[in-house]
Amino acid sequence: MARVKRGVTSHAKHKKVLDQAKGFYGRRKNTIRIAKQAVEKSMQYAYRDRKNKKRTFRALWIQRINAAVREYELTYSRFIDGLSRAGIEIDRKVLSEIAIHEPEAFKAIVDKVKAALPAQTETAKAA
Repeated sequence: MARVKRGVTSHAKHKKVLDQAKGFYGRRKNTIRIAKQAVEKSMQYAYRDRKNKKRTFRALWIQRINAAVREYELTYSRFIDGLSRAGIEIDRKVLSEIAIHEPEAFKAIVDKVKAALPAQTETAKAA
């Protein structure tokens, strides 16, 4: 049986890892053992932070909506409750964009929400 030389495949594997480690500091970018560890860890961070990015943006949208609805004497939670009661299905991303770029359209939404919310009693207001 013929002898198998694996120089080409191992060189290709190493090159692949070192290309991914491009831009890292020190030996992390040019020593295969260290670069491999650094690339694996960076992939873990990337996976985790793709999830965190969604979480962070949702929190930002909620803050923007809350700030916008407080101008109309509503809180965020009452506004979201009113949206569901009014049967309006707009996600938070779009709501925050409307609140920033189209205030008159956002006011129309708030008016519909206020109409759908039950009137507060005097005891609820006092508490």
